[in-house]
Amino acid sequence: MDAETERSDKVDIPKKAIYRLSIYHRCLQKLKDNGQATVSSTTLAKAAGVKPAQLRKDLGYIGQFGTRGLGYPVGVMLATIREALGREHLQPVILVGAGNLGSALLRYHGFQKEGFEVVAAFDAQPEVARAREFKIPVHDVSELEEFVIAHEVKLAILCVPIGPAQEVVNRLVSCGIQGILNFSPIMLEVPVNVTVNNVDLALELEHLGYFIR
Repeated sequence: MDAETERSDKVDIPKKAIYRLSIYHRCLQKLKDNGQATVSSTTLAKAAGVKPAQLRKDLGYIGQFGTRGLGYPVGVMLATIREALGREHLQPVILVGAGNLGSALLRYHGFQKEGFEVVAAFDAQPEVARAREFKIPVHDVSELEEFVIAHEVKLAILCVPIGPAQEVVNRLVSCGIQGILNFSPIMLEVPVNVTVNNVDLALELEHLGYFIR
């Protein structure tokens, strides 16, 4: 099978289903860590916060699982979801903007457990960030394109101020970045082949505040 045929045979999984598959993966990993070999659709759905019918529909995008009365095999499902999400190997990620928020993310140790490795950070004042003694190297932002191309990085975390955010994103896209986790409070303009997930902390708090009485 050539590359073109392989691409055409690949199932197009909806974006929301991809998000839920990530949640199922996390739940299954906890079950495996606890030594559980099988899990029912009802139990897994409840742990993931979805209805069993939604769970079965999402899993249908990547294969057929489970035996009636016996449940889903935890190990097999983990491996299949990991493959579908491209997590067989650690995916390299860069972080741009090593200020307060960026620094906190650089110290977060949970990325590798989820299949990602922050391999480098970039900042307009790298000497300031280096003084914080991160284990991850911090480069001058002028070296961004060279590093991304040389290391074939496809994912980036953006933690820069609003002003330079779009310019930085344009540079990321131009050198091959295809996915951006955006912590900058701005709606970014990107080509259709680039995916941006926005994390607006203030907006999330505003949403939570509505339910506080």
